[in-house]
Amino acid sequence: MFKGILIEKDDAGYRAQLKDIDEAVFHEGDVTIRVNYSTINYKDALAITGKGPVVRRFPMIPGIDLVGTVEHSDSADYKVGDTVVHTGWGVGEVHPGGLAEKARLKSEWLVPLPEAFSPTQAMSIGTAGFTAMLCVMTLERQGVTPDKGEILVTGAAGGVGSVAVSLLTKLGYTVVGVCGDPSETDYIKSLGASEVLDRSEFSSPAKPIAKERWAGAIDVVGSHTLANVCSTMKYRGVVAACGLAGGMDFPSSVAPFILRGVTLAGVDSVMCPRPERLSAWKRLGRDLDASKLEMLSREIGLSEVIPVASDMLEGKLRGRVLVDVSR
Repeated sequence: MFKGILIEKDDAGYRAQLKDIDEAVFHEGDVTIRVNYSTINYKDALAITGKGPVVRRFPMIPGIDLVGTVEHSDSADYKVGDTVVHTGWGVGEVHPGGLAEKARLKSEWLVPLPEAFSPTQAMSIGTAGFTAMLCVMTLERQGVTPDKGEILVTGAAGGVGSVAVSLLTKLGYTVVGVCGDPSETDYIKSLGASEVLDRSEFSSPAKPIAKERWAGAIDVVGSHTLANVCSTMKYRGVVAACGLAGGMDFPSSVAPFILRGVTLAGVDSVMCPRPERLSAWKRLGRDLDASKLEMLSREIGLSEVIPVASDMLEGKLRGRVLVDVSR
């Protein structure tokens, strides 16, 4: 038995509880891990609260991220004592995840802990930071260089946004953040943003085409925000879209794409192929200012996970939330 957050759904309803869990809950996997830290991401918050159809198999341990030590391995790639990192692959949705003291996963889903980071730093990055790096790499592949102009980052006080602002700034880009809480302005600027805009500027229905400003953008919101971002892109600007905090709809027109040659590039971190994962983690080790990780992270214990998940959905949190599963 081990402690963890367990989501159940039956005749009594949908519920998430901290409880003792039997290893019988585990599915297929060739590596058993003693989890040190996990995180709470937006998807985890939806799963824990039941406010989104994230969990597709019950009972389920949420937690799409984890870092831990290998306890048992049937894989030639990992041995007992290795420290490994996991993000994505449907874990916490269809396969028991990291918000527990133990996990059993497939070896091909794991990456070795990068030498540049401690376990806590790796989870300060987690899926959010990994996704931010994939977005930056997407902009780079599309030819968006610092000399092309300003880069807009929506949800700039959140997990993806915080890391994206920090990464882009270190790489020499001029970054403008978008946030709904004016009290977070100083925090976002401390990460490197030159300016912070209120999200209300992007929440109304978008014009088909508006004044050009952004050479590139990273959007975690979707809906009207993404539509407004697209309509204000410069000629041949690129938008990396990776989130839906504002909704799954996209109430836009084809105008930005056929009149300005704007590119809307989707970024998925869940099923990202292993070679690109390794490349992204290597880039994070090189391009992320590790000294900022402590500033953009807070740490809680397993007993705090459920109420904090609700706070996340209400937009009350900044940066990353690490979970020490031992307390």
